[in-house]
Formats: sequence, structure tokens, C-alpha cells
Amino acid sequence: MKRVPVKHAPRRRLAFALAGLLAASTAISGAREDVRADEAVRVVQQIQAIPESGIPDRLLDDARAIVVVPDTIKAGFFIGGRRGLGLMSVKTADGTWSNPVFVKLAGASFGLQVGVQSADVILVFRSDRGLESIVNGKFTLGADASVAAGPIGRSAAAATDGEFKAEIWSWSRARGLFAGVALDGAVLSIDNGANSSAYGDGVTPRMVFEGRATQPASASLVGFRDVLEEASAGARLARTRKEANAAASTAASMGAPSNPGTSVQPIDNHNPATITPLSDAPVEPAPAATSTSP
Repeated sequence: MKRVPVKHAPRRRLAFALAGLLAASTAISGAREDVRADEAVRVVQQIQAIPESGIPDRLLDDARAIVVVPDTIKAGFFIGGRRGLGLMSVKTADGTWSNPVFVKLAGASFGLQVGVQSADVILVFRSDRGLESIVNGKFTLGADASVAAGPIGRSAAAATDGEFKAEIWSWSRARGLFAGVALDGAVLSIDNGANSSAYGDGVTPRMVFEGRATQPASASLVGFRDVLEEASAGARLARTRKEANAAASTAASMGAPSNPGTSVQPIDNHNPATITPLSDAPVEPAPAATSTSP
């Protein structure tokens, strides 16, 4: 029986095919991460569009890190769970926001609950405590740092710094309603797979935060960083204006000038200036004194 020779594809063609598949896979993966970043930008922009019902300026200005998890799914039948994929940026030493890393949010809840709900979740960290735990792996809200449902807009305007004791404040936005939400027990962890797709293999969260990633951030990731910069700048400006207005109002109520270094002296009217024109007649010289000889 005569054997029919089988033609094998050249190795070069096979190598090209594998390289093409790898490039396509990387492009699809990168596009998926960009979609997550774009959704996070949407959440921040929609919340900041109505400052009166958004994150208080003081908390946003003092934030050390921000986590945005769009479309968090909460589902259950008596025993429920919450899961979402989002982004986290930290404030650098010069006060600007870092490029974001990808994170996962997961947690369980108990009680009477039936159905599925999608909501956007925002976490604002007011201290550096807990950030090391996130960078090194995972972080449990309420255990590794205190977490509380965040106040919104003007409801926090009269609060003092002492009343903002929680290290992390959390909000949820569902069906257009933005309100504080309790997330005790939820676990926040690093999404290493997404970070590798976005920044290159072997990249760590610390490398991203310090600007040492092996490949540059995409336009969508930079867009998330920029929208945080805009929100923080707006909060800082609004906070400065409020503090200046409050100081002026306090000074006015105490009868003191708004600027302590400025004083106004009243005009002395006891000797008003004359407007009578001077005479043009020449002035007669005084008569010379005469002496009498003895």
C-alpha cells in the first residue's frame, strides 16, 4: 500500500500564526480593561455632576486613595453576595493621583434578601492604613480598617473633623440614587490578571503607583486619573471658598473687619478744609521800626 505524504506547515508560518493569536488575545484583553476604566470614569463624572448630593468636598480633598467599582452585582436568596471589578488610585507624595490598578470587591451578606441588583460602589480612604494590605494582596473592610456609610453633599457641611472618624467611607449608587452603604466584611483584593494585561507581565501595584510599570497606561486609564484630578481640584476650590466665607461671616458677626491686617481711620471733621480762594492782592510789607536818639 502506497503511503501518501502529509504536508506540514512551515515552522515560520506556524510561528507567525501563534504570534498573531497572542497579539489578538492581548488586544482583546486590553480592550476589556479599558472598558472597565471607561465605566469608572462614567461613575465619577455622574456623581460629581450634582455636588449637592455627591461626595463631600472635605472627604474628597483629604482622600488618600479612591476605589471605584462600577456595576457591582449583589444577588442572593436569604444568603447573598456582592462582587465587582473596579479601579483604585492613590494620592502620591506631590498630591497628585497615581495611575490606577485593577481590584476586585467581594463579600457575603445574610438576612431576608431575594433578587439581583446592580450598583456602583465608591470607597474613599482617609488614611494610609490598610493600603499596604491591599498592595500586598487583599484587605477586609471593617477588620483591617474601620469603614462607614458615607455622608453625602450638604448633610456633611456642618460636620467637624472629629466626626469623620472612619478610615474608609463607602457609597453606593443604584437607579440614580447615591447614598452611603455599609460594606463591613467585604474583601478588596488586587486583580493581578487585569494589571498584567494593562501594564505588562510581572508588574506590581507599587510599580504602577510609582510610575514604574513596564508599559505605559492606556488613554482610558489616564482618563480615570485625570477625572480624579478634576474632582479633587473642584473639591479643594469649593472647600477654600466655604472656609473663607465662614471666616468672613464670623468676623462680621463679631463686629471685626474681615481682614485683621486692615484698619480704616475716620476723617476728622472738627477742622474742615476751606474752599475760599486766596486773595490776589499784594501783601503790604510791615513798617520798619524807628529808633530815637537821645
